[in-house]
Amino acid sequence: MSRLAQTDGLTDVQQEILATVRDFVDKEILPVATELEHRDEYPAQIVEGLKELGVFGLMIPEEYGGLGESLLTYALCVEEIARGWMSVSGIINTHFIVAYMLKQHGTEEQKEYFLPKMALGEIRGAFSMSEPGLGSDVSAITTKGVRDGDDYLLTGQKMWLTNGGTSTVVAVLCRTDEGAEAEGAGTAPHKSMTTFLVEKEPGFGEVRPGLTIPGKIEKMGYKGVDTTELILDGLRIPADRVLGGTTGRGFYQMMDGVEVGRVNVAARGCGVARRAFELGVAYAQQRHTFGKPIAQHQAIQFKLAEMATKVEAAHAMMVNAARKKDSGRRNDLEAGMAKYLASEYCKEVVEDAFRIHGGYGFSKEYEIERLYREAPMLLIGEGTAEIQKMIIGRRLLEEYRIQG
Repeated sequence: MSRLAQTDGLTDVQQEILATVRDFVDKEILPVATELEHRDEYPAQIVEGLKELGVFGLMIPEEYGGLGESLLTYALCVEEIARGWMSVSGIINTHFIVAYMLKQHGTEEQKEYFLPKMALGEIRGAFSMSEPGLGSDVSAITTKGVRDGDDYLLTGQKMWLTNGGTSTVVAVLCRTDEGAEAEGAGTAPHKSMTTFLVEKEPGFGEVRPGLTIPGKIEKMGYKGVDTTELILDGLRIPADRVLGGTTGRGFYQMMDGVEVGRVNVAARGCGVARRAFELGVAYAQQRHTFGKPIAQHQAIQFKLAEMATKVEAAHAMMVNAARKKDSGRRNDLEAGMAKYLASEYCKEVVEDAFRIHGGYGFSKEYEIERLYREAPMLLIGEGTAEIQKMIIGRRLLEEYRIQG
């Protein structure tokens, strides 16, 4: 077990779960990750193994067939999985966010229908906010949901869906004008948004009438997992598939999901950074220059010291954010800080490991080349660094506001 990124105060059950996941990563993910990534191949066998371990239902309550574990347990498992291959943690993340949104905001009928199958991985989730013309500005969405009798007709185009092709239910954020009226909010953009639970068949093309998944978006990293667009052309959705049963609450539901998603992204950054450190410290002891291992050169020791410190700091902030959410307290400040720090430190630790490898780091034969292409996605996913700093700054001003 690594000396770095240890977590105090875990229960015996949490330690057992983590040990099981860590063993799975070492035996089933690390040996094949780079080969699958270079082929951009979906890790079907790995996903089946994670289903058997119960990972897809980690945070789903026991009454719905899940393990009923905490956000901390889930985040620590994600850290281990991302250490093996970040794309696999991405497959789990969007599923987890949709399950969390259902648990927190769904009607009882929605929970009973979706959550038991999601716990088994039989129903797989994706969620969709972004559009081709917007990224961080969620209030500017143009996808519309228009009431038509007992149904809604959804029309618009969505972008950057992780699991867009393999998922069977997508939480889609749309604009519904009657939501604003119901809340008495006039034209307030965030009051006129609704989350719809869109069921579909896995695959590409027209996966149900009015819903098309054009195909995978080619990416420089984060391969294996499918990232797609979603095109809605008069898709008919029954009103009982409005998340929570009431329109106008979609923005808050999505932001709640993104908040726990940021802890997840922080965990991914911790996992990738820890793997980069492991590769760097091992290579530094194997590579010789000027008659001795490069690990004995002070310049490399300084680099290893900085890398390890960043791994520890990011892990501590991620654990703090998860524990605060588990306690029932507001954690948007801590989640924003953890996501910002972990993603930035991940990029820096990966680059330092890349530098330690020298010219070999540029070769596809070495794992660090894959990590070097994967790390940048974490700088963007679940909100850019600039968005995190806006959240952090506003929350700090709330806490330290001058009186009078």
